[in-house]
Amino acid sequence: MKEYTFPYGRGKKSFSLDASRVLKEIRMPELPLVKDIKAAVLDAIYHPIGTKPINEIVKTGDTVTFICNDPTRVANSFDFMPVFVDEMNKLGVPDENMQIVFSLGTHRLMTEQEMKEAVGENVASRLRMYNSDANVPSDFEYFGTTSRFTPVLINKRICHSDHVILTGTIVHHYFSGYGGGRKAVLPGCAAMETVRHNHSFMLDPRAGLGKAEGNPVYDDQLEGVALWAKGRSVFLFNAILDAEHRFLKMFAGDYVKAHVEACKFVDEAYGVRIDKQADVVIASCGGYPKDINVYQMQKTMDNAVLAVREGGVVVLLAECEEGSGSKVLEDVCRRLGSIEAIEADVAKHFVIGENKAYAVTRLMKKARFILVTALDRQLAKDMLFTGAVDTVEEALKMAEEFVGKDYSVTLMPTGSLTVPLYNG
Repeated sequence: MKEYTFPYGRGKKSFSLDASRVLKEIRMPELPLVKDIKAAVLDAIYHPIGTKPINEIVKTGDTVTFICNDPTRVANSFDFMPVFVDEMNKLGVPDENMQIVFSLGTHRLMTEQEMKEAVGENVASRLRMYNSDANVPSDFEYFGTTSRFTPVLINKRICHSDHVILTGTIVHHYFSGYGGGRKAVLPGCAAMETVRHNHSFMLDPRAGLGKAEGNPVYDDQLEGVALWAKGRSVFLFNAILDAEHRFLKMFAGDYVKAHVEACKFVDEAYGVRIDKQADVVIASCGGYPKDINVYQMQKTMDNAVLAVREGGVVVLLAECEEGSGSKVLEDVCRRLGSIEAIEADVAKHFVIGENKAYAVTRLMKKARFILVTALDRQLAKDMLFTGAVDTVEEALKMAEEFVGKDYSVTLMPTGSLTVPLYNG
């Protein structure tokens, strides 16, 4: 028996397992870390991809809006934002000419304290900060309609500055292909109807994890952002982190070209080849905030299901301190009660929140999911999970009912990041 310790919420959980059962422990490849964060940020913005260096773009007295991630995405904004703000000062942009808009998409509003924690006390004390609330129609301006009939409604706070700097990190996304880049604007700073219409394309079989060009969600987002960005100065800064939230690489420049190059690195950093799919996958989301709720946990489900065989079991460590993260998700699961009914209802009338019910339950067609979680047990049952328990050992005992006692295991300690690539 061997003891393993996986991230869980704001702490860790340990469990014992017969090591001879383990086919593979899926971890990110060893890659060099950024040694000097300030130097790396400056190098990226002064040697950008596809555009002029920052000092040839920003001029004295200009106004600048930064778009930053919300707490559901690890971005380490507190590391790079002080560098950015100080550099803007050197280029002649005073603090009063800068602001931060947090790209919430359809997520809940951030508190003042969460904003301070996101960008750091120093920056928070100097710059105005705002939430982009998708549910306030008067906060948005209209920029036309995409060829897929998505109305492009973008938060007015990012529409009237001389420059908009999109920041954040990039990981694979289960239906948009990749995070980062254009997603800071759409869905990040878009109105609810814009997000709803764009996300409805997740039902298209061409939408999926690691798929960009030809993915209708991705293409629609690019087209929508291009309508907003026309005639506007838009600059990208995206970073890639390792499992311990340390910087691996930084990319800056044109919001499309730099993002394409960054995504190539994301594939190298997070994609891991496997030779065989296991009977059981034990996966951790990677701890808080990746397992803050079921809404965020679902992304780990998408990665873990790639490593399990048809009819197998995924044991998922996810504390879910904020519960499901969506009352709509809960209500839909309770009202419809089956995978098939949810899929049919979403296809007929796409609603944000209900789409997450589909995203979660569609994976249950391939494998059963047993949660090691603090989630309410009845709520877990309502959302069609096979079980919800306190320990990995309890989950494995339950898994034996479906895969027998002689089962193989694949381990995924950072399941929200690593993407199993199975040739079969």
